[in-house]
Amino acid sequence: MIIATSSSVAGKRIIKTIGVVRGNTIRVRHAGKDILAVFKALVGGEIQEYTKLMAESRDQAIDRMVSDARILGANAVLDVRFSTSFIMQSAAEILVYGTAVVLEDAPKG
Repeated sequence: MIIATSSSVAGKRIIKTIGVVRGNTIRVRHAGKDILAVFKALVGGEIQEYTKLMAESRDQAIDRMVSDARILGANAVLDVRFSTSFIMQSAAEILVYGTAVVLEDAPKG
């Protein structure tokens, strides 16, 4: 499955546009990690626990979007975008969406 933030892929052409596909997840912070984050905030630097949490959330949302696209018969998702929103104080949603398409090799010439 090709996933791209652009509306085209070099060497490929769109033969069918299927439509919008999406994947999302909502994650809640872990209280123990919040305590570590408070200490990290005192000394500065990256809060690796949150970085890992967000990376896992993005991966899960992408996997769900790809699954949605495959079910519809797509072999690519173009114009991919991410959105984040807060659901409550310690929970956030990661949403990824794009346009499911069928691509084929462009004619040589």
